[in-house]
Amino acid sequence: MKLNECINPLLNYKKSNDHNPDILRLEIDSRNVEPNTLFFCISGLQLDGHKFAAEAAKRGAAAIVAEKPLEVNVPVIYVADSRRALAIISDYYYGQPSHNLHLIGVTGTNGKTSITHIIKAIQDDAGVSTGLVGTMGIRYNDKLVPVNNTTPESFVLQKAFREMANDDVASAVMEVSSHALHQGRVRGCDFNIAVFTNLTQDHLDYHPTMKDYLYAKGLLFSQLGNTYDTNHVKAAVLNQDDAASEEYKHMTSASVFTYGIENQADFRAENIEITSNGTQFDLVTRDGRFPVMMKLIGKFSVYNVLASMLTCFIKGISIDSMIHTVQHIDGIDGRFETVQGGQPFTVIVDYSHTADSLENALLTIKEFAKGRVITVVGCGGDRDRTKRPVMAKTAVKYSDLTVLTSDNPRTEDPERILMDMEAGVRGASYEKIVDRSEAINFAVREAEDHDIILIAGKGHETYQIMGTDKIDFDDRKVAKNAIKERLGS
Repeated sequence: MKLNECINPLLNYKKSNDHNPDILRLEIDSRNVEPNTLFFCISGLQLDGHKFAAEAAKRGAAAIVAEKPLEVNVPVIYVADSRRALAIISDYYYGQPSHNLHLIGVTGTNGKTSITHIIKAIQDDAGVSTGLVGTMGIRYNDKLVPVNNTTPESFVLQKAFREMANDDVASAVMEVSSHALHQGRVRGCDFNIAVFTNLTQDHLDYHPTMKDYLYAKGLLFSQLGNTYDTNHVKAAVLNQDDAASEEYKHMTSASVFTYGIENQADFRAENIEITSNGTQFDLVTRDGRFPVMMKLIGKFSVYNVLASMLTCFIKGISIDSMIHTVQHIDGIDGRFETVQGGQPFTVIVDYSHTADSLENALLTIKEFAKGRVITVVGCGGDRDRTKRPVMAKTAVKYSDLTVLTSDNPRTEDPERILMDMEAGVRGASYEKIVDRSEAINFAVREAEDHDIILIAGKGHETYQIMGTDKIDFDDRKVAKNAIKERLGS
């Protein structure tokens, strides 16, 4: 595509010269620039892309989109907002691919990954080829593309949607983070259904207040559109047990569907029974009562399944089909995942990295625990400091033994992070072990028959971020090795 055609959808811009080169690639990272790339200078929180414009031109960028004056020897398209221009051009460059997919967005503090995976499983089983975008990458058919963010930048998304559509994918489901909504990464994405999980404290290092955080999530629902089209139905799926849903009902023009446990809802769970082997409940809908048995464990898993099933019900998938799929789902990578090594106690690895998700995990464990509950938990560096003491307090409240440790300290001093956590548990009994590997080994050595160890925070992650480096680290592998060492095998 020629440059002039690429920028055709922009309504307000100034071009530095009349050159009209071919554009074969869109990019925001100068290190990835190749010949005939259109490079976008994004003003970020830590880096300003304008500082890398000269490098991009040197690497072969055919043109540059910028907000500030540049001295480069390639055409510059000056705009008021480079990130907005990126979304507009990306959507156009890739042929508005989300218009060719039934697109589902899932937002909320907890549960996004699980819900997207459950929705994909239900739809795939029902014969609806489904792509997935989220924390664990971009997946469709037999392909897996790693991503740096839960919700990638707009040009990455649009390229992925185009490839999905070209590969006969009919639907896509994606995790939509508050950062992505606030930064406009999903502009141009034509969502058909927006799903809300819950809203609890997180990311207050980025959002000034919980009200700002609530508002950012709400953008997904307000952006569903303001028209009613029987051929292009829009719907909002909301957690009736979360107070934020009332705000989102007012923010969207779309049809609203609700799910819940505590309050009346379109899809409601009753008679919930949780064991160490799974969960069963009655699904109550306008069409009747349906027994559901699943391997997934916990009340939070019930919420995730309700949201997923209601979403797919709106798509026209039968309840019987959905129940059949749900009962065969073994689990989600790093979500309440057990580590088996022949040990006489249980080890669970879970991504719970907020006080609410940690409490949910521990309350679930309390439902079936026969021995002590041992929790290994840390908090990330360069992130919301206010949740650190709350996380520690939650762990101590529901555990018989708590081990405070590191969890992606990044550029912060791990000792300082642990001091913040300790502020929430002064006078309580706990262990503090900075090295996460040693903390996990300690927990395994301390465990007795029938105890349950919860290793919280990292879940599926296979790294520790120390400084600016990613070091290989997998809670599951570390735990398995610790078990082997203890058993002498």
